[in-house]
Amino acid sequence: MNRTGRIALVLALVGVVGMAFRVSWNALRDIANAVGADQTAATLYPFVVDGLMALALVATLVLAGRDRTFALRVLGTYTAASLVLNYVHGLVPALHGRAVDWGRLADWDPANWALVLLATSLPVGSIYFGSDLVAKVLHHRPTPAPDPIPTTATNAEESTETIRKRSMADLGESTPALGMMPTRLSVPEPVAVDLGKSILPLKPVPAIPAATPTPITAPAGRSVAAGSTAPRGVTGRVPDAARSPRPRRTPDQLLAEARSATAALADAKVTAEGIRRAIHTSPANARKLRDALLAERAAAVVKTA
Repeated sequence: MNRTGRIALVLALVGVVGMAFRVSWNALRDIANAVGADQTAATLYPFVVDGLMALALVATLVLAGRDRTFALRVLGTYTAASLVLNYVHGLVPALHGRAVDWGRLADWDPANWALVLLATSLPVGSIYFGSDLVAKVLHHRPTPAPDPIPTTATNAEESTETIRKRSMADLGESTPALGMMPTRLSVPEPVAVDLGKSILPLKPVPAIPAATPTPITAPAGRSVAAGSTAPRGVTGRVPDAARSPRPRRTPDQLLAEARSATAALADAKVTAEGIRRAIHTSPANARKLRDALLAERAAAVVKTA
């Protein structure tokens, strides 16, 4: 519906409510005169009853939980009371001309006592319930709904953290450059030893054949000799077999662990960083868990209030 249609609907509703209040105002004014109210009090009496109904209706739109239930009960009680008094006004024609005896709303005494008690107690109840509703509305703080933690994002973040905290066996070891490895062992030449007057040559040591260069496959797919330095490849994703097994926790499990870790902490000390360190999760999950825990505690305080 566009803006013009909404404005027309609100104006129509205000008109209908205003006319209904005018009809009810006539009946409640006569009832107030019958129970002893003066002219000014009888004129204001309908605002006490029907006005609190409007206030309770606004409170039901703002409050939540037990406070909203209380506002609905006040709205229902005053609506029923206004209906009863309007009904009595229609049954007793003498009320219209103010010819009824003072304090007499019914011929049967028990019914008359009950109606007089109802009519006279509504202003007192309006003071009490109206003040309570206004206090609840002014002190109401809407509780944000916790955002659901997406499973896909959780798995991706835990996978990233697992790669970042992989074991030392997966990291590149510090090895000497291939270019510095010797490819041939030097063998000393045969030397002569002076044994008295004769010089006997020592038995020559057989030379060790030169090592054959081993081809090494470079990252670009080229074969390089062992004497050259092979470029180190960029560390990629760790294979699943090399990663340490870690079960993936569901959002409910994360919330349960965070609730257990922060059970003894005050609300001011429940932080995302503390939750992240306590249950080893990602910063995004820690912030969402913090909001959920604070929302639960706020709801618990409201219930106990």
